[in-house]
Amino acid sequence: MAVSFLLVLVLLCGACSAALDFKWNTQPAAGRLEHPGPAPKPQAALQEKQSFREPLSWRYPDPPAEEEPQFPPEFEEKTLSAADSISAVCGENSVWVEANKDLLGIGKPVLAADVTLGGCPAIGENPDAAVLIFESDLHGCGSQLAMSDDSFIYTFTLLYTPSPLGPSEIIRTREVAVDIQCHYQRKHDVSSWVLKPTLSPFSVTKSSEESLYFSIRLVTDDWQSARPSAMYLMGDMMKFEVSVKQFYHVPLTVTVDRCVATVAPNIDTVPRYIFLGNNGCLFDSQLTGSSSRFLPRSQTDKLQFQVEAFRFQEEDNGVIYITCHVRATAATSPVDATNKACSFANGWREASGSHHHVCSCCDSECDSQSQSHLTAKGPQWEQDAAVGPITVEERPL
Repeated sequence: MAVSFLLVLVLLCGACSAALDFKWNTQPAAGRLEHPGPAPKPQAALQEKQSFREPLSWRYPDPPAEEEPQFPPEFEEKTLSAADSISAVCGENSVWVEANKDLLGIGKPVLAADVTLGGCPAIGENPDAAVLIFESDLHGCGSQLAMSDDSFIYTFTLLYTPSPLGPSEIIRTREVAVDIQCHYQRKHDVSSWVLKPTLSPFSVTKSSEESLYFSIRLVTDDWQSARPSAMYLMGDMMKFEVSVKQFYHVPLTVTVDRCVATVAPNIDTVPRYIFLGNNGCLFDSQLTGSSSRFLPRSQTDKLQFQVEAFRFQEEDNGVIYITCHVRATAATSPVDATNKACSFANGWREASGSHHHVCSCCDSECDSQSQSHLTAKGPQWEQDAAVGPITVEERPL
């Protein structure tokens, strides 16, 4: 019994030694090649049924945040302004009205049949200028007469009634009624040029025959529009624009033969100052060293010039009137000694820029040559036009 137990213990101890030797020899010694033991058997692949451990959660994405609009740096909203689409000339016995076909200033022409002057249709249309033309006696076309202490006032109404836009119930224009007034002094001398249409402030316009209208007006410093004020300071430039409305005529050229400054609306009063004469010679710069001059001519039916503001020495109120004799000839007429616009600046220069030699007579007498040229030039029209009163104040110190 004891022997058997000892044998079993020896065998067990031999097995433990073999096991310890195997573990020890699993770390290879330097320089000794160890044979790998048998490869472990691959474990069976574990398969697990796929399942969602959390409930599915999804929703539509939120809309993007609203961004502030990015406007271009030069963007400006349009400002409301009245459409400058109607003009009128009040004659001694009639009124002449022009209405731009873009009457509302929105870029859409109106139908001629939709516009009347007190119920009277247009007498014609100027397709080049895109205007409708109306003419009426002072007592015609539904005019209304009112009287004040010193004036007769004739009021006409230019009415626009838009036609329906086909069978639709929409409109893109509106009905418009514009009052046009012609004021006449109850006591006046026609030679004093006091007839003033209310649509042409600070200027006087008189009509000649054959529907030709001459006018002179004060304009702004940029020469683009009528000047809203007739008050100047000493040293300012008074800027004038002379024009002729030609309507159905062939193209015309307007010239200024003579301009006179007076203290009353009558060229026969004294004191007076002739600053332009000799058939288109602007003397003021030569006489006083001022910067008065004609502007280069840009179109034949308009002529622009500037005169440095002045006062008469013996007059304290600084009020002056300017009366000019203007003339129109066919645009085909040549620039010559009687059809010219000459300014003085280190010599005489003509406004056309290429006919300076015609100004050579400004230092002598150009009128003597005029009669020999009238028949060669064909027909011409002339009239007196005036602007005033103009107030020139002393510049404060």
